[in-house]
Amino acid sequence: MPSFFLAFLAVLATSLGSRDQLLVASLAGRLGRSTGLLVTGWAVSTVSAGVMAWAGHTIGVMLAPSAKSMLVAMALLLAAAELGWKIRPFTAREPTRSLFAISAVLLARQMSDAGRFLVFAIAAAAPATPLAAALVAMGGAIGGGAALTLGWIAGDQRLAAAPLGWARKILAFALLLAAALIALSIRGLLG
Repeated sequence: MPSFFLAFLAVLATSLGSRDQLLVASLAGRLGRSTGLLVTGWAVSTVSAGVMAWAGHTIGVMLAPSAKSMLVAMALLLAAAELGWKIRPFTAREPTRSLFAISAVLLARQMSDAGRFLVFAIAAAAPATPLAAALVAMGGAIGGGAALTLGWIAGDQRLAAAPLGWARKILAFALLLAAALIALSIRGLLG
């Protein structure tokens, strides 16, 4: 159960102000808060979290403990880099109403965002059981869906006014520090 809550909180925190949340907020602001958009967001969050949890679990069970820890450190480093990357404001000029097109763009954005890298890392570090990977996937899916729901409710104007850039930079620094500490401890440089 701790892996479920860790994945939930990690994805929710790192998805605030993320590209996928801004996209959903922009579409909700331009097209209205349709139920189809929200359901699509939750479905895509479930798929992306499931794929990354499966990948983390599958690779994690093949590695020795020190290699698994280094994999986790690399995933944390990728998550920190994505969080530190400046996000340009997004406004859909001619937003599509096609839920398939929206889901394709959301999936592409989520598969390379910090939250899903953290799902990968947590699944790789979790006990090597399918249940642990499933709990990580569920936590990541609910955290991602909740973040998209917040964007859907807030809309593009209120979300753009929130100071989420600083929060993302602080989280990026924390993940960078965690990755460095894990990597240094694996190499035996930290007592």
